[in-house]
Amino acid sequence: MVVQYKCPCCGADMKFDSITGKLLCESCSYTSDIDTMQRNQNGNTTSSESYSNSTGSTSYGSQINQYICNNCGAVLITEPDTTATTCNFCGAPVVLADRLSGESSPHYVIPFQINKEQAQEAFKKWCKKGRLTPAGFMTADRIKSMTGLYVPFWLYDLQTNGEMNAACTHVSTYEQGDYIVTETKHYNVHRSANLSYLKVPVDASAKMNDQLMDKLEPFDYRSLKHFNMPYLAGYVAEKYNYTDKDLFPRVQARVANYVETYLRSSITGYSSVSVLDRRIHIRPRNAFYALLPVWLVAYDYKDSEHVFAMNGQTGKIVGRPPLSKGKIFAWFGGITAVSFAIIKIIALLAGGGF
Repeated sequence: MVVQYKCPCCGADMKFDSITGKLLCESCSYTSDIDTMQRNQNGNTTSSESYSNSTGSTSYGSQINQYICNNCGAVLITEPDTTATTCNFCGAPVVLADRLSGESSPHYVIPFQINKEQAQEAFKKWCKKGRLTPAGFMTADRIKSMTGLYVPFWLYDLQTNGEMNAACTHVSTYEQGDYIVTETKHYNVHRSANLSYLKVPVDASAKMNDQLMDKLEPFDYRSLKHFNMPYLAGYVAEKYNYTDKDLFPRVQARVANYVETYLRSSITGYSSVSVLDRRIHIRPRNAFYALLPVWLVAYDYKDSEHVFAMNGQTGKIVGRPPLSKGKIFAWFGGITAVSFAIIKIIALLAGGGF
């Protein structure tokens, strides 16, 4: 089913506006509060605003699905994981409601808080800060595309129990008559802790680079809202490829590192610490399916495409820009020259030759 939100004043398509947090008609500036729009069991919305839908869709094997745009009648051919997109012919925002029902219905969403214009300006400023990037890249005038994408994540609530045993020493030195005495005391140290972790995010899309998505954190969960389809209008959205059970080993390994770091940080005040063994148990309590906002930036530079990601809530940008060999050599050369000068000054002050 294709859902498109229509303005009750002029009949134009409405999109989610990240500035106001409401549905916006760009034709007459009418806005609608999404939070007051009621959600029924299928995830559809009902309010004084109208939405048009088409129940017709055609499936071509397991790879693509065909939908019909309610505005222009064009055929929308999408990948199986797409849940929101725009019509390639008339540009109308569409939400594929039948892919957002049942087990595919998200629990939560963090709406975009940075619009496309703001994202472009933030990306250009970020490019100009690259001290070791080529001058041509720093101009930030080769943005090929910027896509607002709701990426599927699982948010895990976890209960953990950790134990750690360590061999520690405490070394002290003191004078005793004509002797300097060094005393070493040995300790067997045990630490244990029960820790709860709430809403640890793991991206559930096969298309997204896991390391890139991890670096986009943290997201501010104070903006987390119960899912409502109008938030997707005007953006691209995808559903998860992996279930919470599929991804549990990944979040388990990640949180195990958190617990180990916590236990190790609690062993302080010793001259040396040698961890003998550790036991960490992690139990899942809840897993929530959520859509989190990401701007994907495709940037052309010297006949190659570089992909960057921006947190659509906080503006944090991650990615690996190209490096200038000339700037790198100049930077290391400058450090070497400064170090050489400092050594020479110290030698002169000490009265030695050079």
